[in-house]
Amino acid sequence: MATAEIDSSTSLSSDLLYDILRRLDGPSLAKAACTCADFSSISKEEVLWENACHSLWPSTHRDDVRSLISSIGGFRRFYADCFPLIVSEGIPAVQADGNLPYPDEWTENDYYGDIDENESVVPSDFISIVDVRYKEKTVYSKVLWGITDSDGYNGWFHHCPFRIDLLSYSDGSDDDDNDVLLSVDDGLPPITSVERERKDGKLWRDLHEGIKLSWIIVNSRLKQAANLASWSPLGGQRHWPADRNFLLRFGSILPAKDILPCQVAECIIVMKFSIVNTGNGEGGMATALRLTELSMQLEDMAGAHVNGRNSLLVLKEALSCRRSRNYSQVLEYCHLYLKAQNEFKEEKIRNESWFDRLYIISSIAVVAAFCFCYIF
Repeated sequence: MATAEIDSSTSLSSDLLYDILRRLDGPSLAKAACTCADFSSISKEEVLWENACHSLWPSTHRDDVRSLISSIGGFRRFYADCFPLIVSEGIPAVQADGNLPYPDEWTENDYYGDIDENESVVPSDFISIVDVRYKEKTVYSKVLWGITDSDGYNGWFHHCPFRIDLLSYSDGSDDDDNDVLLSVDDGLPPITSVERERKDGKLWRDLHEGIKLSWIIVNSRLKQAANLASWSPLGGQRHWPADRNFLLRFGSILPAKDILPCQVAECIIVMKFSIVNTGNGEGGMATALRLTELSMQLEDMAGAHVNGRNSLLVLKEALSCRRSRNYSQVLEYCHLYLKAQNEFKEEKIRNESWFDRLYIISSIAVVAAFCFCYIF
């Protein structure tokens, strides 16, 4: 009887501990697992991490995504891989003697050469799991299997600039399935006019602070995953290209050793909203923001678009690189990259200016010599 009571008490204690842990988010669950042996044991339950993933990434509710996550190691591993952000430490810098990060011996054939069979990757290996939140409310989710419009191993995709577009309104048509709107009901501050917004920027600040983005790339063949977005915007532009548009930039710095000359690449994720009128509201014009673009592309340090072949290799490399939960550290490396990029561009301009001056001087000398010979 006493043994039965002890077993019942132990079972009840485990149930209570489980009930506590299932209410925690991922970071809190990970911290609780370090506090005691009981929490550590119970925190290994896969269903706890499945709940943590569902609350953070609504796309993981889908049956096909759940099957995918199970096939690459489960929800606990998926969370550990995708919650931290990528940190690329190998950012080159312009040397004091003016040397550029692009090595002189790197030729065009190296940059656009044949693909090594050991490095081969195909677009169908990559799955995009995308979730957009505004003030903790999910406003858009998308799962893209493979890369749209990639037409095979040796097709145009591998030689053209790499780009993934999740939305397309270029034809001007209205597609209810793709129509993503943010309104005052979602927490947007109302504005009386676009002119007023240009002056105070209230809507822009609210959007910049409230919007969050996760863009997870999964390689189903290698069973690896990583989040390429920066959660919060790294920058943006108000009223560009028109008064009613807002552009936000997310992304990360990805390692590209032996893939690109500069050894790193910038993953640029662009999110664009446009102000639309929805009728007259109380106190002024009722407005909403329509999501008109959500795209990803890769650029090298010179600002050139990376082609499809090299982009796939960079993405493959990124899935196995270092991660960090320290968001300030992630921002620090992003700023270091921007600094190195600016130095590189300035040095390139100086070199080009010097070459232009030499060309002008040599051209004048040739013309002068010709004139001298013609006169005499």
